[in-house]
Amino acid sequence: MIFSAIDEVNERLSGEEQLEKSINTALYGESGKLDSLGLVNLIVTIEQKVEEEYGITVVLAEEGELGDMTPFATTGNLVDHVLRILERKGI
Repeated sequence: MIFSAIDEVNERLSGEEQLEKSINTALYGESGKLDSLGLVNLIVTIEQKVEEEYGITVVLAEEGELGDMTPFATTGNLVDHVLRILERKGI
């Protein structure tokens, strides 16, 4: 789902801004390629894909859970974050 979301976000980005589909890709922060709007687009796209796939609504950027935005630093961190949320939802 996350790589599929990256594909969708990449369609709106220029060639040099596009995200590599790798678990180590830096998404947000000092070395990340996404600005805050790009990150929001990616988050919303993933949330929509989770709803399509599992029929549940998730919020990936809930206040109080994020701290220093670490869940969005890399694709791997994001995968872990999504899996934790799905696990809490019983998926």
